[in-house]
Amino acid sequence: MFKVNKAAKGLAVIAVASLAALGLTACGSDAGKTDAGSDSGASAKTPAGYDLDKIKADPAVEALVPEAIKKKGELTNGASVDYAPAEFMADDGKTPVGYDVQLASAIAKVMGLKGATTSHADFDSLIPQIGSKFDIEISSFTITKEREEKVNMISYAKVGFQYATAKGNPNKFNPAEPCGKVIGVQVGTAQEEYMNDLSKKCVADGKKAIDLKPSKLQVEISPKVASGQYDATIADNPVIGYIGKVSNGKIEPIGDVFDSALHGIVVAKKDEALAKAVEAAVQVLVKNGQLKDIMEAYGAGSAAISDPQLNPVVE
Repeated sequence: MFKVNKAAKGLAVIAVASLAALGLTACGSDAGKTDAGSDSGASAKTPAGYDLDKIKADPAVEALVPEAIKKKGELTNGASVDYAPAEFMADDGKTPVGYDVQLASAIAKVMGLKGATTSHADFDSLIPQIGSKFDIEISSFTITKEREEKVNMISYAKVGFQYATAKGNPNKFNPAEPCGKVIGVQVGTAQEEYMNDLSKKCVADGKKAIDLKPSKLQVEISPKVASGQYDATIADNPVIGYIGKVSNGKIEPIGDVFDSALHGIVVAKKDEALAKAVEAAVQVLVKNGQLKDIMEAYGAGSAAISDPQLNPVVE
């Protein structure tokens, strides 16, 4: 695990090889295993995802697709496949899945293409390969001014921080009053830095410090939240939605999403026509309600936006 900021991959990196790894099967101690994924103790399985057969080609979008892409018949998508639920490996450990992966295929289908092939690459290597190895890159890129100077970016999601508690909030956690509470956070994330700063503020204000419980993986935190051992956890809102889904509702979000940033699809600067076609395709998916449905299949529907734009103005 390494430290990232908002300009890096999303607002946090979830190091997870498969959905089962985030299936809340970790234990709080060797003496008492806690499985928040199911009452039987079985690992959570990869969600089936959205049925892409429901997505049809749009003639107006097809007309915008560059001839070279039409001739190839599919899109090549690059992604760092290590960030559930956006892009991660399925239970077989080799098949990319997640809402970003399905979004790439959905865009291709709206364009009248056969589909999209998603290949893994290290996150830092993605943008240098856009327009050569990859037609598009959907990999939880936060949209920044610096990135928009180098590539085209089409917005599709808004991701921010959110708390979660055990179902029904048995410990009566109040997001507005976290001082003195026991809160799990993943090491190396923007949320860890935020919570450390917030705890210092609690002390400066004469209140109890936050009892922060850092862990290398969210899988180590979630069972302790579900059992009530921790008052809450904090992560990106798609991650919060996802762990709620794979825990069968034993963990649920609480409070509003805050400190949000737009995520965008990357297209090379030289491929302006393709960028406009991608923008139009995402707009069709939004109009049909399918963008949100794709994301909601992984518990992340709250992050879908209603006004996708090519190179939106960001601070």
